[in-house]
Amino acid sequence: MRSDLRDVVASIELSRRTMRKIRENMFWALVYNSLGIPIAAGVLYPSMGLLLRPEIAAFAMAMSSVSVVSNSLLLKRVKIKQEV
Repeated sequence: MRSDLRDVVASIELSRRTMRKIRENMFWALVYNSLGIPIAAGVLYPSMGLLLRPEIAAFAMAMSSVSVVSNSLLLKRVKIKQEV
């Protein structure tokens, strides 16, 4: 905490980028789960013979979580310019 008003602008910009990252993560998790869960449940098995073994489905869900966390960690690289 400092008494510099430019920090307010920086925190607003950081919050905007954080919200954008949250929306990205929600979108990709929705797409991923919309495709993966029905396949793992066997919806495509009668027509295409496509079925995921439980181990592979669990690994895929874990990788989904890893990708969301990795994407969120990209916020640490954000450098916000403070104009003088």
